[in-house]
Amino acid sequence: MLDRIKALIVLALVAIVFGAGWVVNGWRLGQDIAQIKLAHTQELAARDMGTFLAAQAIDSNYQGALSEAIQEQARLAGAAAVAQRNAGRLRDQLHEANVRIATVSTAAVREYAATVNQLLGQCSQRYTELAAKADGHALDARVCRAAWPVKAVIP
Repeated sequence: MLDRIKALIVLALVAIVFGAGWVVNGWRLGQDIAQIKLAHTQELAARDMGTFLAAQAIDSNYQGALSEAIQEQARLAGAAAVAQRNAGRLRDQLHEANVRIATVSTAAVREYAATVNQLLGQCSQRYTELAAKADGHALDARVCRAAWPVKAVIP
C-alpha cells in the first residue's frame, strides 16, 4: 500500500508539475501573442500616419495652388477690365476717324488706308503668335492632367 501511496504522490506531483508547466506555457504564449498584436498595431499606426501625412501634403499643395489661381484670376480680371476700357477708347477714336474721313482729301484717305492696312497686318501677326502660345499652354495643361497620379481604388 505504501507503494501505492508513493505512486499516487508521484502521480500528483507529475500532474501538478505538468499543470504548472501548462499554465506557464500559456502565459508565455499569451505574452507572445500580445507582442505580435502590439507590433501589428504599431505598424498600422505608422502606415496610417504616413497616409495622413501624404494626404496633408496633397491638401497643402492643393490649397496653395488654389490660392495662386484665385490671385491669378483677380489679376486677369483686372487686365480684362483695362482691355475693355482700351477697346472702348479705340471705338471712340474709330468713330471720330470716320467723321474726319468724310472731310479730308483723297490723298489723306489713301495714306490713312495704307496705315490702317499696315496696322491690321501687325495685329494679325500678333494674334497668330498669341494663338500659338495659347495652343502651347493648352497642350501643357492637357499633359499635366494626363500625367497627374491617380491611385486605383482596390475593393
